[in-house]
Amino acid sequence: MKDSAGVPFCHLTAAACLRLPARLRIRPTSRAVCSIGIALTAFLLLLDSPAHAYIGPGAGFAVLGSFLVVVAAVILGGLVLATWPLRFLLRARRRRRSYARSQADRVLVIGFDGMDPEIVDRMLADGRLPNLAKLRQRGAYTRLATTCPAMSPVAWSSFMTGAGPGRHAIFDFLHRDPRTYLPDLSSAQIRPPRWALRLGKLYLPLSRPSIRLLRRSKPFWTVLGEHGVSSTVLRVPITFPPERFPGLLLSGMCVPDLRGTQGSFTFFTSAADAPADQIGGLRLPLTRDGSLWRGSLPGPSRPGSSQSNQAAAPFRIRPNGNGAALLEIDGQRLNLRQGEHSDWVPISFRLGPGMRANGICRFQLNKLEPDVELYVSPINIDPERPALPVAHPLVYSIYLSKRLGRFATLGLAEDTWALNQGVLDDASFLQQCNLLFEERERMLFNSLANMRQGCLVCVFDTTDRVQHMFWRYREENHPAPVEEDSGKFRDAIEASYEQADALVGRVLPELGERDILMVMSDHGFRSFRRGVNLNAWLLREGYLHLKDGTAGTAEWLRDVDWRQTRAYAVGLGGLYLNVRGREAQGIVPPDEVEGLKRELIAKVTGLPDDEKGNTAVERVFDTAAVNPGPYADVGPDLTIGYGPGYRASWDGVQGKSSGPVIEDNTRRWSGDHCLDPSHVPGVLFSSRPLAADGARIMDVAPTVLELFGVAPPAYMQGRSLLSESGQEKMSDG
Repeated sequence: MKDSAGVPFCHLTAAACLRLPARLRIRPTSRAVCSIGIALTAFLLLLDSPAHAYIGPGAGFAVLGSFLVVVAAVILGGLVLATWPLRFLLRARRRRRSYARSQADRVLVIGFDGMDPEIVDRMLADGRLPNLAKLRQRGAYTRLATTCPAMSPVAWSSFMTGAGPGRHAIFDFLHRDPRTYLPDLSSAQIRPPRWALRLGKLYLPLSRPSIRLLRRSKPFWTVLGEHGVSSTVLRVPITFPPERFPGLLLSGMCVPDLRGTQGSFTFFTSAADAPADQIGGLRLPLTRDGSLWRGSLPGPSRPGSSQSNQAAAPFRIRPNGNGAALLEIDGQRLNLRQGEHSDWVPISFRLGPGMRANGICRFQLNKLEPDVELYVSPINIDPERPALPVAHPLVYSIYLSKRLGRFATLGLAEDTWALNQGVLDDASFLQQCNLLFEERERMLFNSLANMRQGCLVCVFDTTDRVQHMFWRYREENHPAPVEEDSGKFRDAIEASYEQADALVGRVLPELGERDILMVMSDHGFRSFRRGVNLNAWLLREGYLHLKDGTAGTAEWLRDVDWRQTRAYAVGLGGLYLNVRGREAQGIVPPDEVEGLKRELIAKVTGLPDDEKGNTAVERVFDTAAVNPGPYADVGPDLTIGYGPGYRASWDGVQGKSSGPVIEDNTRRWSGDHCLDPSHVPGVLFSSRPLAADGARIMDVAPTVLELFGVAPPAYMQGRSLLSESGQEKMSDG
């Protein structure tokens, strides 16, 4: 979906809300957390001018002044110190009772997003994954059935809650607003401040903006905390905004950038003929000033203003020969070398009197001749001065940044759109992925070193992102472009699996006799060669109609005549009916819904690709039937199960209904998993033997609970993999 910056659907505006430090309850759950609580006051007093803010188009911007931050920090620090002895004794007593029933001291769950069992099996047979082979020999290895649909936000939500989409309410990256038919981010709901005062150009919010997590059901680490078992959760998707629980959490997928999008890069060029628009980011000019070049990096919008009124950080580039240049920005001087990412650079954006927002970004000098080109990563929320809560407790991101150095906070930190648009080349993208992997690894081992008991969950995204972008090198004649010197990238996917295996090899020696390691993925992967535009098919078949004088080229279904339309598609796998009384302009009578669903299932199932002689759609699922539960009505009416090699087309996802129904995918994003879930199971390794026949991703949560002697709550649909009884229940269900 595009926002004001021309950002596509995976960069949807995601707002963030102010959470006043005075309202936070710091609940230390380990030696490391205790030290965080004690150091809270000192950390915040060291900050120059912190700003805690809401960031997001259309929802305003609220800033808490540095004086209130200091006051709140002093109060919190005093409370932490004053009550620490009593809380320590109560926790110790509760922990002793909890761990008396536990089968393990520590349970470590490492997720590698998108790790595919067919690739794993082949590499295991070739001896290229020796540490995962050791884990298999020691305990268990099985395929892990994913969710329907097979999408990361859906699958990871089922992983943490032990339930299907009908019980956690996440069905896609996007869902539609039935009042407007426009897509929204499925994980969070944004609301602007209810009260604000405007004095001329000065905008003073009198209430806080809010953001509400739309995922339902408790994650297993919250259940563990209620029974005295602490957890540390690192970068698991769909954990933004962070929920309160007895533990530590750093949010993952769906954390926005400082501009309020899901990740928009900035590309500066001196070329006079450069296109003005750039899908996935901004393309802006550099202007010559003698021997140097000047530019201005846009930041967040100023509070109470239009999206075009953005704060900015001016900079200048001075080439100094030998493929290098000096960058001067925000009082800093950085030496950039061509083709290399810089370290994280903190940038402070002035929003108004006494108001600043702090972000971090990386720079890469792409070219110096004949034109100057500079890539700037999406501006991440600065973890050391967070403009919104990216962690629980709020101070946890500050602690990690002080301890380990600044790190990415953006949910989708690997800049796939910059590679899609040719702003980054393949080598630069892989370098970026490796830097992000190393950041996550440092967090993992820091947490492991500070945890004597409890659960540690950490998700690594690199395997997913590399497969999305480098699948084109695995297949001859893939329609996506490849670089001329393509040989060095043909093994990029396997290299990311070897990187994951090496990490497992470094974790294994850290495990004690009563520690258990589980390694898993949320889904597998397949090629994405051809895109299917369901809205174009619905138009062709008469289920969707356009307004007079339009051609279906407008984004987000803006050309649709809802007075005549019975069905429409939104997201990567959802088909909705235009139901009377549910949609704003619905025309399908409620008593005809089931009949229309059966009709569409019969017509879309087996949809042929006549040009290639393949089946584009293998199955169509009645969403409420395959994902029953109290939130089944949140999802689409039908879920599409594409065949291998197919996925929703880019135009279809953007709400266009023009063009062919099926066409080649010519973007570098060349692999995917949004197809029939039977083709893309994940993997599960365990250092302990499991009764793993028929294992599903929703079974991981009750398995972890049983390891700590905690009974799964009634809403969990998964079953523990530790016992034969659990295996029998799985086969029955």
